[in-house]
Amino acid sequence: MSAHGRAIPMISKPSGPLSGEAHVPGDKSISHRALILGALSVGETRVTGLLEGQDVLDTGAAMRAFGAEVWKDGDAWVVHGFGVGGLAEPEQVIDCGNSGTGVRLIMGVMATSPITATFTGDASLNGRPMARVTDPLALFGARAYGRAGGRLPMTIVGAQMPVPVRYATPVPSAQVKSAVLLAGLNAPGETVVIEREATRDHSERMLTGFGADVLVEDSPEGRIITLKGQPELRPQTIAVPRDPSSAAFPVCAALITEGSDVLVPNIGLNPTRAGLFTTLRDMGADLTYENEREEGGEPVADLRARFSPDLKGIEVPPERAASMIDEYPVLAAVAAFAEGPTYMPGVKELRVKESDRIDAMAQGLRANGIEVEEGEDWWRVQGRGFGNVTGGGTVESRLDHRIAMSFLVFGLAARDGVRVDDGSPIATSFPIFEPLMQGLGAAIARDET
Repeated sequence: MSAHGRAIPMISKPSGPLSGEAHVPGDKSISHRALILGALSVGETRVTGLLEGQDVLDTGAAMRAFGAEVWKDGDAWVVHGFGVGGLAEPEQVIDCGNSGTGVRLIMGVMATSPITATFTGDASLNGRPMARVTDPLALFGARAYGRAGGRLPMTIVGAQMPVPVRYATPVPSAQVKSAVLLAGLNAPGETVVIEREATRDHSERMLTGFGADVLVEDSPEGRIITLKGQPELRPQTIAVPRDPSSAAFPVCAALITEGSDVLVPNIGLNPTRAGLFTTLRDMGADLTYENEREEGGEPVADLRARFSPDLKGIEVPPERAASMIDEYPVLAAVAAFAEGPTYMPGVKELRVKESDRIDAMAQGLRANGIEVEEGEDWWRVQGRGFGNVTGGGTVESRLDHRIAMSFLVFGLAARDGVRVDDGSPIATSFPIFEPLMQGLGAAIARDET
């Protein structure tokens, strides 16, 4: 049963050439942060291109619960903020739905204000461990009371007298880094985060854009991010670039579907997010960047993806993992159609996403005739080459939007297609996935049988 109501089984079958333009939704990471930083500013922030998936709408509702005004005005979203430290105590439990990003960032925002809030989510989110965020937030003086294993529902009691923190992240995680930086906004002095491996840097870029004093330095111990506390953030006008994680699906579909030529315009190519596209090019993909430019401090380009029948399996450098962590499921789907093995090390973070994504993809690929080996922090997909993938299996999406979409892409080039038991979670991040893919010519449909 879906966490979003009724399960929606879906099927994907071999398709003719995909063609046209794929206008994917706005970037999810930037959309969350635009609403949050707008709320932490004094005055009115306008956001165009916001991703209107359920995850982001839940973050908007949470900002309202803490006292911001958030509404839609034509094509734009408007946030009238309460300023750093101006949070009101919410009257109701904050429901973050399926969004790990939303709940962890919002916990950071409130951890240094003298208020109490309780968070919950859907079945998937309530199964995910929160200690990786609540442990560093405790250093500021916040307290967390949750279920066994640090799971939601969870009540956070914000610090009465927050202190600044110096924190080295034990594993690469943009969510943890961002939660600590957001907490540091309402602490006096300087809050410092040290990352051994750089993760996506939208928070640093956007905090700077809103007027925070953020210094980023590379040192022998890693990347050091220093934030000066208690700034007055200035409202902004933000045009959200389109989401590279969503672009991954039409791009990968075009690469493995015979005769395809698809343009995906206005994609954010922040180097901390674009690892998948680099990896696909390393495999021999016909993937080009057109009209490269910068918008709102973020690099942007139009991506053109053409059918690439001669993809080769590669070893993905482990240091690239942080820049493509959400894209490994769809990379694994593409790897099935490459010649030889694709080896993906340094990916233990995948074990604690919306599902255990390594296990979910491995089981699904095996059910469709693909050999997969896996360890705690690595996996290897044995590619069969274009035209040799049978498919025909049914895959469990496990309430995970990326697993569902990755296998629907896979089915477009597998001889016997593929069936996904539940496509309903796709709405959390990519509500227009189905009509967008069908508009390109993809044989993706709901299974009414």
